[in-house]
Amino acid sequence: MATSYFLMTKKEDGEATLFVRLQSRKHSINYKIATPLVVDVQEWNSSYGDFKKWKKYCKAHPALTAKLDSIQNELDSSLNNDTPISKEEMREIVDRIAYAEAREAEQKRKEEKAKAEAEKNRMTLNKYIAMYCDQITTGARQTEKGRNFAASTVKTVKLALDQFTKFQKATKREYDFDDINMDFYYAYTAHLKKKGYSINTYGKCIKELKTIMAAAESEGHHHNHYWKDKKFKGTRVEVDSIYLTKDDIDAIMAVDLSKDPIGYEQARDIFMIGVWTAQRISDYNNIHKEDFSTLTKNVMKEEPDPENPGQMKAWIEKQEITYLNVRQQKTGAKVAIPCNSQLKSILEKYNYQVPHLADQVINRYIKEIAQRAGLTELVEIETTKGGTPKKEKIEKYKLVHSHTARRTGATLMYLAGVDLYDIMKVTGHASPKMLKKYIKADSLEVVEKLTDKYEYFR
Repeated sequence: MATSYFLMTKKEDGEATLFVRLQSRKHSINYKIATPLVVDVQEWNSSYGDFKKWKKYCKAHPALTAKLDSIQNELDSSLNNDTPISKEEMREIVDRIAYAEAREAEQKRKEEKAKAEAEKNRMTLNKYIAMYCDQITTGARQTEKGRNFAASTVKTVKLALDQFTKFQKATKREYDFDDINMDFYYAYTAHLKKKGYSINTYGKCIKELKTIMAAAESEGHHHNHYWKDKKFKGTRVEVDSIYLTKDDIDAIMAVDLSKDPIGYEQARDIFMIGVWTAQRISDYNNIHKEDFSTLTKNVMKEEPDPENPGQMKAWIEKQEITYLNVRQQKTGAKVAIPCNSQLKSILEKYNYQVPHLADQVINRYIKEIAQRAGLTELVEIETTKGGTPKKEKIEKYKLVHSHTARRTGATLMYLAGVDLYDIMKVTGHASPKMLKKYIKADSLEVVEKLTDKYEYFR
C-alpha cells in the first residue's frame, strides 16, 4: 500500500490527529504529514487494519472514511507519473480534501455575503424614487432645459409619488422596476379610484411614476418595457375652472378692507397683480422692484393747426412704457409684460416693492373678499371622482383661488381681442392648445366678442 494512515500518540483513549504516509521505492519517497482530521484513538486502533472492524468503522464514520479514500486514491494515482510528487503537493492534496466542506461552506458564506451586499447596493424602484425626489429638491437633478425644478413642481411630484408609497403599504407589498406592468396599473388605479380621487389626481400619479420609470431606464437601472404600453397612461380631463369677469373684479376692488388686518388688502393686491400679469402665483407673488424696466419710445402726435386752417400740426411726444420681466419658475420661460393702468396703480402703491404672502393666506383671504363682494351665484361644475362624473353647483366665491388670477388674466385678454399668440408671449404657454385650456369665456361672451370684431356677425 503506497498510502497508509497512522497515529503518533501514546494516548490509549481520547482523540488524536491522524497522520498519512506516502511511500514509493520507485520514486524513493517516504513522506509523513499530519492531516487536519481527528479520530478517536481507541476506536481507530481497534479498527484500522482489521477488515471486518474497518467495514463497521466506515459505516459509523462515512464522511471521515470517504475523505480518507479520496486522499488515498489521489495520492496513489500521483505515483503513476514519471515525476514524483513533492511533499508540498502531497500537503495540498490532503488539505484540499480534508477541508472540502469547510472551504465549500466558506465559499458559500462569501457568495451569500456578496449577494446580500449586491442586493443592499442594488438600485430598487423605491430607492430611486427617494433619490429622485431628493435630487429635484436640492437641484442635483435639473429639468431638460438645465434649470432647477420649481418648488411648486417639486411639491406636486412628491405628493404624486407619495401615493405610490401608500399603495404599497395598503397592499403590503414592495414593488420593484420589473413589477410595473398592466396588472400593477389596474390594481393601482383601482386603489386610487376607491379612495375617491379625481381622474386628474390619479392621472398625475401615473404620469409621475412613468417619469420615474423613464429616467431610471435611461440610467440603466432596469429593462422593463411593460410600463410603455399605450394603455398604461395618466388620464386627464378638462377641469371646470372659473374666471372672474370685469364686473367681478370691480366688485372685489370695491370691498372696504379699511377695518381688516393689512393682510387682506395685500392679498387682494397680490391677487390682482396675478390678474393683470396672467402669471402663476409662484411668479406674481414673488415680484421685486428690480424686475421692472422702463423704455422710452417716440410717438408721432398731430392735431388741427389753428394758425393754418385745414392743416394738421404734428410733433413727437416721448412715451414711457413700464414693463415687468418674469423668469417663470415652473418652465424657465422669460416673458415681458406691459403694465396697464390698473397694474401700475397697485405697483405705485407699494413703490414697486410688492409684499409677499404665503399662498395659503392669499387663498383664504381672497375667498372671503370674493364672498363679501357678492360672488355668491351658483356655478355648475363637473368633477370626476372615483371614476364617476358628477355635477354639482357651488357658490362662485368658493371656487376662487390663487390660480384663478392667471385664468382670469388670459381670458380677459382674449375677450379684449388680443391675439392668441400675443397672449402666449405674456402667459408663457408653448402652444395655443395649452393656452385655450386657460381661456374660460362663456358662449355669450364669445358671441359678443365676435360681433364686435367682425362685420359678418352684425
